[in-house]
Amino acid sequence: MDIIKAEERIKYLSETLKYHNRKYYIEDSPEIEDFEYDAMLRELEDLENEFPQFKTADSPTQLVGGAVSKLFSEVRHQVKMESLQDVFNFQELRAFGEKIDTQETAFSVEPKIDGLSVSLEYRDGLFYRGSTRGDGEIGEDVTVNLLQINSIPKAIKFMGELEVRGEVYMPKQSFLKLVERQELLGEQPAKNPRNAAAGSLRQKNPKITAERELDIFVFNIQRITDKTFTSHIETLNFIKSLGFKVLPTYKKCENIEDAILEIERIGNSRGNLSYDIDGAVVKADNLAYREQMGSTSKFPKWAVAFKYPPEEKETVLKEIEIGVGRTGALTPTAIFEPIQLAGTTVSRATLHNQDFISSKGIAIGDTIVVRKAGDIIPEVLTVKYHNENSPIYTMPTNCPSCNSPVYREEGEAVIRCTNADCPAQLLRHLIHFTSRDAMDIEGLGPAVLEQLLDANLIHNIVDLYTLDYEKVAMLERTGEKTIENLKNAIENSKSNDLSKFLFALGIRHIGAKAGKLLAEHFGDIDAILNAEKEQFESIEGFGSILAQSAYEFFSLESTKVMIDKFKQLGLNLKSLKEVKDNRFVGLTFVLTGTLPTLSRKEASEIIESFGGKTSSSVSKKTNYVLAGEEAGSKLDKANALGVAVITEEQFNEMIK
Repeated sequence: MDIIKAEERIKYLSETLKYHNRKYYIEDSPEIEDFEYDAMLRELEDLENEFPQFKTADSPTQLVGGAVSKLFSEVRHQVKMESLQDVFNFQELRAFGEKIDTQETAFSVEPKIDGLSVSLEYRDGLFYRGSTRGDGEIGEDVTVNLLQINSIPKAIKFMGELEVRGEVYMPKQSFLKLVERQELLGEQPAKNPRNAAAGSLRQKNPKITAERELDIFVFNIQRITDKTFTSHIETLNFIKSLGFKVLPTYKKCENIEDAILEIERIGNSRGNLSYDIDGAVVKADNLAYREQMGSTSKFPKWAVAFKYPPEEKETVLKEIEIGVGRTGALTPTAIFEPIQLAGTTVSRATLHNQDFISSKGIAIGDTIVVRKAGDIIPEVLTVKYHNENSPIYTMPTNCPSCNSPVYREEGEAVIRCTNADCPAQLLRHLIHFTSRDAMDIEGLGPAVLEQLLDANLIHNIVDLYTLDYEKVAMLERTGEKTIENLKNAIENSKSNDLSKFLFALGIRHIGAKAGKLLAEHFGDIDAILNAEKEQFESIEGFGSILAQSAYEFFSLESTKVMIDKFKQLGLNLKSLKEVKDNRFVGLTFVLTGTLPTLSRKEASEIIESFGGKTSSSVSKKTNYVLAGEEAGSKLDKANALGVAVITEEQFNEMIK
């Protein structure tokens, strides 16, 4: 490669990798698989070695991949949390082994857990702080969320200072349960267990973290007072004796060939593990020898991570099954001849949508290539051999559940059922209707709703308000107190504000904020039912798509019949918003950071009670940015645009 092309390629790879670093480490939303990222990083390393004049200090090859988000306070690590150099074959592993003097040290080999690296700090026997790796030098304080993980000891029998490093992960079954729930609610499902774990640990609400069933393996002592060790294996045995959950297998190997045998053994057992691994770690076991070898700016020289290649197999596509989601979205699933992938039998994989099918030219009878993304979720990679007697598959024109026509909006990949009462959507619709941000009916979770459906006690959302409680009492795990609580929760939901009811209806495109705008603009349900399309379009903050969706929904005869039933059942269908005065009319506020005493929801409600409105993004039309601690990019943008920035104290003066 000539020097000009090399410079261009290095720049492209560097920028692309930085983008994917952010998607992976900060947003917990990767767009490419690990092996694709690793291939680009390896290419960049090779090019920088060949053309060192183009290597920069901020190159992805020189820095730890993570970074620090602004959601949490910073923690500066006393001992740098380094990443590991990856190797992808045994030839590269043997090259690493040649640099290690086996007269001085043996090797330790252990599985590489695919999770989020954290530091746990103890003083006088008590856990006092936990943080993420971040960029290796500065991480995020996630102590409160780490306290939700049961396997992290809150107290240990060691009275000095101790800092250990571990990997927070989401067990496979917990991940599959999370994905199933996300799909049921019509949410974007997590891509893999690692990102599900990272997203769960970075929640501002620790209750959500607790619900995600996270776990941890501790694999290293970062620092310790009043105690010394000679080997890594010795440190693992010590922290295990203190009650930490350490890796179930870690082995001492005298030479690199023995290490390779252990790596192969670990690889063959992957499918039987309850957690996800993406490789095996090989380390020099002698701690004094490690000190002697030292580190580069990014990696220790005494350890590498062997990465297992993604397993891919060919199979024959037998049929395509169509499922229907809560929002009416039709999702195609490939049904193929069963194959063994990562230790389990696989016979199904999502095909996403028609565009995905068309782009790969998928037809019934094709020989397809399948792999497991993150060793968990099967996905179709490509068509290996096309069945010449079968056309490329096209999605049905009618819903497979209710036979109603389907439609595809311009600019969207998803095809949807037009029938709001489609049976396939009912459970998802009920879950949404009773959820916290909608009608907030406590005690009507997904499991209870499934029971009610299976017992034929409900057939639509209106039936929730006409339940036969004697029959409900006959269901499993339903006692007298449960029935009483359920009655009260359903009765209390009747007095909700109109905005919550509108959001609960699950109207296409109408979220919680749009529901609030509708309620405040029209005041009651009758005004909405009688409104023309132009009236919806005139709502400030409503675009043409929201207006069209609302108009079409409330024009349906079935909607009017349903609303009339809710009226007869005594539900409040009026806006309860109280406007104290109009001092903020025409003003737009943006909230950012953590306020000293007010939550964002409380601040928003105060602003709206004085006739103002809130927005999620800063623009030239923004009048005030109400900023608290750790305000991020919104504050920067406000300063750049010259938008007035106020504190909570100044805000309190404005509302006196």
